[in-house]
Amino acid sequence: MEEGSKKTTDEKLLLAAIDLISARGYKSVTTLELAAAAGVSEKTLFRRFGSKQKLLEAAFDRFHYAAEMSAIFDDRLTGDLHADLLLISRSYHAIMNRNRKMLMIGLKEAENLPGFLERTMQHPRQFIDRLARYFEHLRDSGKLIDTDPEMQAFVFISMNYGLFLNDLENGRFPSFSLDRTIEESVKTFVRALTP
Repeated sequence: MEEGSKKTTDEKLLLAAIDLISARGYKSVTTLELAAAAGVSEKTLFRRFGSKQKLLEAAFDRFHYAAEMSAIFDDRLTGDLHADLLLISRSYHAIMNRNRKMLMIGLKEAENLPGFLERTMQHPRQFIDRLARYFEHLRDSGKLIDTDPEMQAFVFISMNYGLFLNDLENGRFPSFSLDRTIEESVKTFVRALTP
């Protein structure tokens, strides 16, 4: 969204859902409170989204990393494994950190909402698929060892997710900065996969 532009009704509702639910929990927030926080009527919330859960699901779909990461894979990767994995890792962490509130909701509430966990897992699955196809392309071009691209994608993403979780609450290991850890892990990963 361009700076200075007005938020749409849907964006206001999505952001209100993230803010209120992350602060108080899914069950503690009413649709009336969500609507009031967005400056709309409860009727508008129901007309636009149908339910509180569908509103929360729409917030995850709108603000999760899948679209931004897809754009990186489509437009910015060069085939240089080191540079590309640094870009992927740094972008992933920037997006995840920007969306901390939303991701905390996912961690706390997923088991309480029918179908929510499956829906939110679509984004990591898409990420694994895109990274696996990238690794497969490099492998087929002779730039990557003969390996299982999907497994390597899963390992790489799991490593980054672990780094995000460590950094989530001011880092459990504060002596290891996020950027330095990204650089070292990418360097190790590249060394292991380069023929």
